[in-house]
Amino acid sequence: MANPKQSGHQRFERYVDELHRAIRHADRREPLELYLTGLLLPGERKSVEPMAARVDPHDVSARHQSLHHFVAKGPWEAANLLRAASDFALGVIERHGPVSAWIVDDTGMPKKGRHSVGVTRQYCGPLGKQDNCQVAVSVSLANAVASIPCAYRLYLPEDWAGDPIRRQKAGVPSSIVFRKKWQIALDQIDELLSEGLPPAPVIADAGYGVATAFREGLTERGIPYAVGITAETTVWAPGTGPLPPAPWSGQGRPPRLMRRAPEHSPLSVAELAQQIASESFQTVAWREGTRGRMKARYAAVRVRPAHRDTWRSKPRDEEWLLIEWPETETKPTKYWLSTVAESASLEDLVNLARTRWRIERDFQELKDEIGLDHYEGRGWKGFHHHGALCIAAYAFLVAERARLSPPAPLSFLQAPEIPKDFRPRGSSRAS
Repeated sequence: MANPKQSGHQRFERYVDELHRAIRHADRREPLELYLTGLLLPGERKSVEPMAARVDPHDVSARHQSLHHFVAKGPWEAANLLRAASDFALGVIERHGPVSAWIVDDTGMPKKGRHSVGVTRQYCGPLGKQDNCQVAVSVSLANAVASIPCAYRLYLPEDWAGDPIRRQKAGVPSSIVFRKKWQIALDQIDELLSEGLPPAPVIADAGYGVATAFREGLTERGIPYAVGITAETTVWAPGTGPLPPAPWSGQGRPPRLMRRAPEHSPLSVAELAQQIASESFQTVAWREGTRGRMKARYAAVRVRPAHRDTWRSKPRDEEWLLIEWPETETKPTKYWLSTVAESASLEDLVNLARTRWRIERDFQELKDEIGLDHYEGRGWKGFHHHGALCIAAYAFLVAERARLSPPAPLSFLQAPEIPKDFRPRGSSRAS
């Protein structure tokens, strides 16, 4: 861990040393430091050529070639860099309290053309619609002070996974097969647990929460969760559940599967919310926002998820259904299922479920300030190298912010003056 009495420049140099040891490549320290510096310095674009101009304006061509080789073809593992970066940030973050949540999410990066690895027409969060983009799945560790992505992997759509020509051109490893996003997230969770990271409840939006197999996978691993669901998700109302197996007739095998009946069926969570008394909803404030304390009305009840339970021999365990219903709305706006302890308070449930805001802020900064979505290469290795380097740069920024007496953020990083006549390729004006 860096000495808090060191200057920002000394901490950065020591940090680069730690990352350099993680990638285990003797002649890669200089491009590693320069790439991180380029990501952290102000600039309109964080693709390789504009960064080369910022860190070495008098020899842009040679520096561009060096940085491009480092990120696109360098023989180092992105996972090792990511592990060292997250360990560094967590060492500072945990001074303020233990990790309280693991946040599963994915982020979309709009992309033109079809040749960059993983690009296909799919839902793109930043655009709010279906369009050509890449999507990466991540797991972040968070507490009340900060959060940091600890796992990051490209989602390879089915049309890409089954196309050997495009796979070969993009350098997709043969071990990579099509996996749904929630399956990638479970793989990442398993890997992080094997590395000894501090376990905590998993938070995710409805894109993951509606996958029963994802929720069951977390339960099988002994991990509690608080995940978003859609209004159509079905549950058994408090105190109810599926009917037991039919009585045995004395012939054949005894019935084993649970049953429903026209007068005994589960409800959608939207239907159930309408049956909850208005006085059961309480106003809960969950964080300080730019416009004051953020708060809404919530209620929580114990339910049993009902998905395909007629294929089961016993009902699912009870868990929390958390409902958000702002006073200004005619119906609830959000729903969550949670397997945290039955003794949890409403405030505890709200604060846990709402922890997800941190990952939204992280990826906004990773894109707007660090350049996560600025990479212009097309290959699998370059995509993950750039992602890991961006997260490594962000980890240093997070650690600096989390110190008890933070200095002026990164004021020690000074870029040389860029020649006035420099123009990045594809740009009509100075970067």
